[in-house]
Parts: sequence; C-alpha cells; structure tokens
Amino acid sequence: MASAPTAAASPSRPARPPRPKAAVPLAAYQRRAIEDRARFLFRLWPRQCGKSWGLALKCVLETAETGKPWVWLSSGERMSQELIEAGGRHARAIGRAAEVLTEDWRVEDRDFTAHVLRFPSGAKIVGLPANPFTARGHSANVWLDEFATHKDSRAIWRALYPTITRGYRLMVSTTPLGKTNRAYELWSDWSARQAAGETAYSVERLTIHECVAQGLELRDHEGKPTTPEDLRIGLGDEEAWQQEYLCDFLDEASAWLTYDQIVAVEDARCIALPDRLAQALEAAQEAYRMTRDPDRVAAAAEAALGLWPEALGGAAPEYGAQLYLGMDVGRRRDLTVFWVLGPGLGGRRTVAALALRNQPFAVQWGILHALLRLPTLHRACLDRSGLGMQLAEQAADRFGEWKVEGVDFTAPNKEALAGGLRRAIEDRQVRIPAEPDIRQSLHSIKRIPTTTGAMRFDAERSEGTGHADHFWALALAIQAASGPAFSAEHLGSGIYRQAAGAYGEGSAVGGRGPGTDREFMVAGARPDRRAPRGSY
Repeated sequence: MASAPTAAASPSRPARPPRPKAAVPLAAYQRRAIEDRARFLFRLWPRQCGKSWGLALKCVLETAETGKPWVWLSSGERMSQELIEAGGRHARAIGRAAEVLTEDWRVEDRDFTAHVLRFPSGAKIVGLPANPFTARGHSANVWLDEFATHKDSRAIWRALYPTITRGYRLMVSTTPLGKTNRAYELWSDWSARQAAGETAYSVERLTIHECVAQGLELRDHEGKPTTPEDLRIGLGDEEAWQQEYLCDFLDEASAWLTYDQIVAVEDARCIALPDRLAQALEAAQEAYRMTRDPDRVAAAAEAALGLWPEALGGAAPEYGAQLYLGMDVGRRRDLTVFWVLGPGLGGRRTVAALALRNQPFAVQWGILHALLRLPTLHRACLDRSGLGMQLAEQAADRFGEWKVEGVDFTAPNKEALAGGLRRAIEDRQVRIPAEPDIRQSLHSIKRIPTTTGAMRFDAERSEGTGHADHFWALALAIQAASGPAFSAEHLGSGIYRQAAGAYGEGSAVGGRGPGTDREFMVAGARPDRRAPRGSY
C-alpha cells in the first residue's frame, strides 16, 4: 500500500497557528500533525514512533490556545492514566499550570474513573477507557488513541460520533491490527475522501523507514544508534514487521483467531508477570547460579512464591479459589510459557502469563514445582512433547496424575486444544493481558490444509513470540480448567459409566464442582480412589 499523501494547505482550511516551541525536538511528521487543523485527522504510524506523545502535545496546545475541551479514549484505564500524565508534562513544558485529577463519571447506571487534565481557565482534557458507555455524554473534540485495539470498536464509534456534533473535531491514531475492525474501515473511507479533495479529511500513513528519515532516532539499550534493519532482524517475524513497523493492514483470512476476537477478551487489569511470581523467578535463577541442584532451585522458588494470595485478589466466594495451569515448554529457540487462570466473573481470568527465554530446565522445574505446590492449584496440563516429556513425567510422578496431565502435541490433540481456546475466546469466557507479544502469538496460529485433505495448526517461529508458545500455553490452561479427562468403562450391567475424573467444575456430574463419593455413585460413576480427599 502506497503512503497516503499528507493533506496540503488550502484556502478553505483555517490558518495554521505558529509552530510551537517544543522542549524536546519534534520529528517532522509530529510537527505536521500538530499544525494540521483538519476536522477529521487519521494518523497510521508505526509502534514506538512518538505517536501518542506527539498527538497528546497537539491536544494540550490546542486546549491552551482555544479553551475547547478534548476527550481521549484509550484501550484501558492504565493507558488512559499514562496518557493524561503525559499531557500534564506537556502542559508544564509550555508553561501552563494544568492540574492532573481523577473524577468519577456515571453514564447509564455505570460508574467510571476518568483521569482529567484541568487548565486554570477551566478547560479540561478528559481521559477515559474506551467502551460504548464512556463514549457517551460528552460534547468535545475527540481523540481515539490506538483505535484498532479498542474492544467493540463499531459500538464505540456509533456512541461517540455525536460528541463532535456541535463544532468539534475528531482524531484517530493507531497501528494496524487486521482488516476486521472499524479502524480499517475508517482508514479506507477517509483516505478515499482525502484523495477526492475533501479538505475536512487529513490522513497519513508512515513506515518506520519514513519516520527515521523525518527525524525519529533509534537507539539500543546502551544508547547507541541502531537501524530499522536491526529491529527487523531482532523481531524475526515478517508478518509482525509488516504490521507493526510498515503499517500494512494484513488479511486475516487464514488466522485461527482474528485480532478483533483477541482484543475483545483483553483486560488491562490482567498482569502477565505479578510481583510475587517475578520474585520466585529471581530466587530460582539465583539458586541455580549458586547450585545446580534442581531440588534446591525448586525450594527457593517455592519459598519466594509462598501462597501467592494476590492471585485470588477480588475473587467472589461463589467462584471458588481454584487456579489452573497450562505450560508450553521450550529451551533455546522457543519460549517456555506458564499460563495460570483463576476465577473471574463469567469465566476465567489470567493471573499470570510468564514467558521464559533460554532458561535452564532446573529453573523451569523450580517455577513449575512452586506453582504445583500452591494449595489452590487445582489442575495442570503440560506439554509432554519433545523437550517437555521429562518435566511432565517428573511433575506427574511427584504431584499425581490426577493433578498433572501430560499432553502430546499430536495433530488431533492440537486441533482439540485450538478448538477449545477459540470457543473460550468467542464466548468471552477468558480474560487475557493486553500485551502486544501475547496478542501477536495468539494471532500467529494458522489453520493450514495438508495434501491429504486434513487440517493442521501451526505458526511461523519468531524471536518475539517463539512458536506460538503463548497460544498453546493458554490452550492448555483452558483444557486444565475444563475438567479432568475421563474414560468410558463397560461394567457388568451393560451401562457405560464415566470413570474417575468427573468431580471437577464443568464435569458430567451436573457441573456442581466438588461432591461426595455417594453423590458421585448416584450420578452413575465410580470415584478415583487414588485421588486424595479434598484434592478436587
């Protein structure tokens, strides 16, 4: 896709104000956006190019100049807060004594916390998490930040557009995220309108190469200059490179999960690496440096993790306290991912999604051991293929097959796991962190037809997301939460009965959760006498 031309000045457009003096030098594309006064502005820019930073400055300057309010909608409350805080820094840099506040909003019987930047004149910028309810009830200029990642983007658009009815403007900025969301539709429509000469519309698409040519400085972790090619090689994923850095809208026809489906279950409150689990990892790594003894490494991780009470924070009693673990195993080329699901309203929520790169098996065992020792860890499904065989067998021997299930990544099993994950996401029965690497990993799985007419599930390997390791870890966690596997036994009566394993939540025994042996027998199944009482 060729870059859309930048809208040129015309007699019908308002005169641009003098170029602002910035405390930090601006790239040419940031200056153009700041000076552009089109009513409908769309900036399709790559990741980490100063998109949100520069456009926040634009809004602050315009509010200080005109007194007109802005409403900023971000994909989550944390992102909204960070954006308003950036606006506060801009206000101080231009000498305006704006105050950063929080306000409680109530829209259609729903309560929200808004982060607000208030100017001495009374003008303000309101930052809100994006959803169809927060988008209502305002009259102001509007900025949709990273619009492609907003859940229910079409409903948000319908609810929000009337906000600008009485003489206000609308700005959209985002990096592409597939072709099935409202952001792609707007980009296509507004690009056509600008090409037709409609001066109310201003769109611009830039690649990372164009950003660098216009003033973006790229540096490595030591502050040394680097290049877009270094980024491309490090990313190691051509599809992700095209989307995140070249700003191409990619066709999602072969993807098993679309970006819209993935974004719909993202929750900014889900944290991939909680503090306690990070401490357990550090303890395991330190113990490994001191001694190569796997048992000592496991003991150090277990002591640091403790009972991990924050994993159950906010869980309502009626949802129980069970945690479920999925583990996909890697070593040098691929990631090892521990995905822990806990209780949540209407389904399961992610309480951890820990990814390890090139970590010794002793450290991996230490984290696995510490998690399995949690009294609330109800069940685990572990990758038993290749590198994972020893870890899965060791865990099953130590903690019991009733708690630990090894899963071979055969074609039928991968199809079942992928299907279970897709059902959980389509039904919105799971909540996941809003992390780009996780999003890309879940989207990377393709359903590929084979020469025999069968279908296989696979992904290209990349440095950033491994070999769809987050996808398979989450699929295994969902499998663990679905209830232990069961087999059918033919008894003398001629009746097929479900054997051990039907105790858990979602089981064939009415899905009631824990039950007595007598209840289990009445339901027509035989309990597993190997499983200790209370383990389910």
